[in-house]
Amino acid sequence: MSSFEQFHIDFYQSNYTIEDQEEGCNSYGSDKNLCESRKRQAEEQPAGRGFVPSDMLLSSQSYSGSILQPAYSPDAPSQLGYVDGFDEEPPLLEELGINFEHIWQKTLTVLNPMKPADGSIMNETDLTGPMVFCLALGATLLMAGKVHFGYVYGMSAMGCLAMHALLNLMSVSGVSHGCVASVLGYCLLPMVILSSAAVLFSLQGTPGTVLALFIIGWCSLSASKIFTSALAMEGQQLLIAYPCALLYGLFALLTVF
Repeated sequence: MSSFEQFHIDFYQSNYTIEDQEEGCNSYGSDKNLCESRKRQAEEQPAGRGFVPSDMLLSSQSYSGSILQPAYSPDAPSQLGYVDGFDEEPPLLEELGINFEHIWQKTLTVLNPMKPADGSIMNETDLTGPMVFCLALGATLLMAGKVHFGYVYGMSAMGCLAMHALLNLMSVSGVSHGCVASVLGYCLLPMVILSSAAVLFSLQGTPGTVLALFIIGWCSLSASKIFTSALAMEGQQLLIAYPCALLYGLFALLTVF
């Protein structure tokens, strides 16, 4: 008997009776030797037992655990090691660069121009506060009937680029774009107060002009103080305050007129 016939016999082992095999042999007219070999295989095989692969028998014999409780293997690597990694990750706000303590300290430094500025804090490129103050300025202008969001963002971008070029020429260490945008944005807070006052009453008069000049001086003084502290530019505060006053004067024109 050839190897193909042996494979054919092993593959089709089942619970068929001899009568079924005889009927199959007679109906299909297969080889007599093949039918006799099938009869012998059926007689030797116990009743009620089908074909079971050897790998399934081995796996069932080697398994020693219970249902829903797999056997523990000391040599297997730990699958729960990643759980401890979540505790070591920093908070989400810290990953995004948002520090409310530093934002509050910078806001207090702007609101009190006479308070010395901490150069290590103000040198950070934090843009959360500037974005909030720019949105607040645009919102208060909108409440006064002035849709100037494009002017606010456009003048802020042009002013940051101009101040960045000027400060790099005046300072020895140099400054980044993010630091300039952060300082100028935080010092925009007094201008938000002016625009909020424009919602309640008109600023087109002598009291409004005086208030606008006071706010311009407040913003430029705070910005120049922070720049001199962060860049170690002692004795150059007035030189920095003049271009800052020009920039914040544009925002005051948008607010008053």
